[in-house]
This record gives sequence, C-alpha cells and structure tokens, in this order.
Amino acid sequence: MPSATSPQTDTSHIGQIQSRSFRDQVRRALEAALVAGELRPGELYSAPTLGQRFGVSATPVREAMLALAKDGFVVAERNRGFRIVEMSDADLDEISQIRLLLEVPSTVEVAKTISPRVLERLAAIAEEIVAAAARGDLIDYLDSDRRFHVELISQLGNARLTELVDRLRRQTRLYGLGKLVETGRLVASAEEHHELLETMLAHDAAATKRVISSHIKHVRGLWVGREEI
Repeated sequence: MPSATSPQTDTSHIGQIQSRSFRDQVRRALEAALVAGELRPGELYSAPTLGQRFGVSATPVREAMLALAKDGFVVAERNRGFRIVEMSDADLDEISQIRLLLEVPSTVEVAKTISPRVLERLAAIAEEIVAAAARGDLIDYLDSDRRFHVELISQLGNARLTELVDRLRRQTRLYGLGKLVETGRLVASAEEHHELLETMLAHDAAATKRVISSHIKHVRGLWVGREEI
C-alpha cells in the first residue's frame, strides 16, 4: 500500500491498449514498460509477442518499435525482433556532456529575450511536471518534461538544435526513473524547472547558466545514486 510520503511508480499505463493512435499508444506503453523495468536491457522481444501482451496486432508494435529504434532505445534484428539497448554509465556520461555543451549556452541565449507569454506557458508545463512526479506518473512526467525543454529551446528558432536536444533528453529519460520516484527525489528534480524560470524571468544570464548546468548534472547523478557526473 503506497504511503503518503512514498510515491510509487505508476505502471497503470502498462497493459492493453484502449484507444487513440495505436502506434502512439503502443509507444507510450513500451516506454512505461522500459521505465518500470518490465522490458529488460539486452533482451530480445518480438512484435507479435508484445502485441499479445498489449492487446493489439503486431503492426502497430512494429511501427512503435521502429520509432524507438530511431531514438536509440532499441535495435531491430532482422527476422528476430527488437533488442532493448543497454545504457552504460559511459553512455549516460557522454550524453550528459553533450547536453551541457548544447543546452547551457542555448538556454542562456533564450533567457536574454524570452517573453512573459512564453514564460507563463512554461510555468504551466512546469506545474504539470511537478504534479506528475508527485503522483509517480512517469509517462506523464516524461511527456511534460519533454514539452518544457522543447518549448524552451525552440525559442531560438533552430529546428535542428531543438530536435537534437529532444533526442538526447529522451535517450536518458527512460532509465532509472523508478528509483527516483521511490525516494521522492523526482519531485525535487521536477521543482528545479521553476527555479530555472525564475532566473529567466529576471533575464539573469549568469543565474540561468548556473541553474541549467546544475540541473543537468544533478539529474545525471541521481540516475545512478550520485550527486553529480
């Protein structure tokens, strides 16, 4: 029985697909299974087998897995299925280092000119991130977090940069989140988005640089029980 102070990972997304685009729903279910550790790194899964598990045909599963393959979460093996990619500490460190190189100066640049209207929109998304973290809803957390950072970086008007940052974030955010929910640290990490917005509201470039750098390092450290990379 979950206690009031110990949020539990919400795996209610995992199960039969009920509605909406099959590929979108299946992908979300697959992401939930990855986050919950039900699809194990290094294991091979066939589309028909997963289709039976989620109550859909193999076709939307195959399409969803191919989409996940493009983001580097799985590898397609011809006539066999899809193997879940194992992310080592070295992999996560490399991704975090690239994120620091890309997101820090980009976020600082956005802070110089960001409008109150955009800040208001980002604040609403930040509330969604915190709420999802508090109830242990990892998929809603992932969705809201992704929308926040895509919206933020997109203010520079560089579609390639936005897509690259989005992909890098997604490659790290399907691993290790369950432990953060169990310890309550995911909420603390989620609340850092509000701190970032406060520095941007003040158009304080130095503070923005400090907060976004700390946030990326903090999240990376929490992934494996460390405080920083």
